[in-house]
Amino acid sequence: MAVIIKSPTEIRRMREAGRLLEEVYLELAEKLAPGMTTAEIDRIGEELILKRGCIPSCKGYEGFPAAFCISVNDEVVHGIPSEARTIEDGDIVSLDTCLVWKGYQADAARTFPIGNVAEEDLDLIRTARESFFAGIRFAKPGYHIRDISRAIQNYVERRGYGVVRDLEGHGIGADMHEDPEIPNYVTRRRGVTLKPGMTLAIEPMITEGDWLVGWMDDGWTVVTLDGSNAAHYENTVLITEGEPEIFTYSGEAPVIQE
Repeated sequence: MAVIIKSPTEIRRMREAGRLLEEVYLELAEKLAPGMTTAEIDRIGEELILKRGCIPSCKGYEGFPAAFCISVNDEVVHGIPSEARTIEDGDIVSLDTCLVWKGYQADAARTFPIGNVAEEDLDLIRTARESFFAGIRFAKPGYHIRDISRAIQNYVERRGYGVVRDLEGHGIGADMHEDPEIPNYVTRRRGVTLKPGMTLAIEPMITEGDWLVGWMDDGWTVVTLDGSNAAHYENTVLITEGEPEIFTYSGEAPVIQE
């Protein structure tokens, strides 16, 4: 495993890429509404990326046809935008995208409630977000990847939700996917020791029911096998000498209740 320690110049570029991606999400969130198609959301999102002088790096990645992965309700990740899919009141919609600025990537995902959403779905979205922040308490020098994974899994499962095993976070930099792999559950491997200069895309994916998932016939869209709803939350994170720095989120962290 070759984990790349980023130089100060690389970190500056990734920090700016992350700032721009956060702007895209904040602007896009204000436009989401019942009646939109997922293809329309993708077009708006791509325009927001391009107008900031960035490249939508998901588009064309291993053949993916759009700038955003857009997954609705029981779709966990990698949903393909479509003119035939309309967002309805009460849906929850996960957006996942990556952009490039001056050769360096930023990756983030958010799950949004659309209109009048059931309280249990709001709690699912909240838990996915909070589990990320529970995990990055261990995104510090001297800890291992498994420390992050354990914190995420414990937080999610104590609240009665499932943690998807078939998909995971990853390192990020000039390439969208770099070492190390970052599971959201505990494995036998400790993973690498965290060091300053590492950049990670940490992304809990959780379900209201069982964690088992499958792939739809399009080869991309991942869905829960039991039909339960899913939520996804991701940020690009820098390991520093002290507390981690989140490139794609500048707001206040939630209070984590153990």
